[in-house]
Amino acid sequence: MLEVALYEAKNKLSGLLDEVATGKQITITRHGKAAALLVPTHHGFDRAKAMQAAKTLLEVRKGVTLGGLSIKELVNEGRP
Repeated sequence: MLEVALYEAKNKLSGLLDEVATGKQITITRHGKAAALLVPTHHGFDRAKAMQAAKTLLEVRKGVTLGGLSIKELVNEGRP
């Protein structure tokens, strides 16, 4: 991760944004301490990632049980 002092960041912001657009992260420091983090944005919804996440969740939950309890019993148990 690249670190840039605040003064340099102000003078080279356009170039730093070009770097971030390629996927890099840049830490902006003030007096030697991290003050901000420039990270790339991700536009839109990634359907493939969402589908993969759903498949992974379904795989992980296989074989997991509530030990004979029902969801309704667990919810009611938590209510005063």
